[in-house]
Amino acid sequence: MLKSKTVLITGARTGIGRAVVQKFVKNGAAVVAHMRVQDDEFDEFSRGLAAEYGTAVSTVYFDIADTDALKREMKALLKSTQIDVLVNNAGIAHGGLFQMTKLAAIREVFDVNLFSQMEITQLVLGQMTRRKSGAIVNVASISGIDIRRGDCAYGVSKAAFIAFTKALSAETGTFGVRVNAVAPGFTDTKMVKAYANQSEMSDNPMKRLANTDEIANAIYFLASDDASFINGSTLVVDGGGGGRR
Repeated sequence: MLKSKTVLITGARTGIGRAVVQKFVKNGAAVVAHMRVQDDEFDEFSRGLAAEYGTAVSTVYFDIADTDALKREMKALLKSTQIDVLVNNAGIAHGGLFQMTKLAAIREVFDVNLFSQMEITQLVLGQMTRRKSGAIVNVASISGIDIRRGDCAYGVSKAAFIAFTKALSAETGTFGVRVNAVAPGFTDTKMVKAYANQSEMSDNPMKRLANTDEIANAIYFLASDDASFINGSTLVVDGGGGGRR
């Protein structure tokens, strides 16, 4: 249980992020859900969760690629809220051969999938290291481990995210802050269905996609005290190989 803890989840509106919100709320945590813009349907969903489980669900809005907005909104949040767990989930997909991909597109993927998450982490870490307590879970991808044709942007950005997880964990462990990553395989989300073909999605020993709750369970585990001596690890959740998020 993470009762009385506050969790910040980036990219919380849909897909894995939404499932993570639900998982933490069900286990007694207060949640701050980040999304780019306000969404009436998510607001209704979060109000229902808060009423059912008796905990708080609040929202913070900013475009994660907008550094000025990110800093402004995060600094305002941290003045009023103690963040005990950070789930860096926001991200964008990309597929394409390197020679046919503009460097500007690759920079955009890295800005969202890596640099913005690093910036949020740096801001939140100030709180965590002063308290000598906290957990950070980075949502990477099996594409960052099993890098294939067409992964010059997305896969490489996720590989860098995994490397960042390992490097940061070596710095923060002495302050009581654990940093780990989850590497999902293909998961039943709109993003996956937009970028993956059917043959890739079926190339899995379990012959199905992960569901978002299965990924949320792994994220919750790494954030919880059940993983109190796990630091700097990447937990692969891909059904045994084949198929990437």
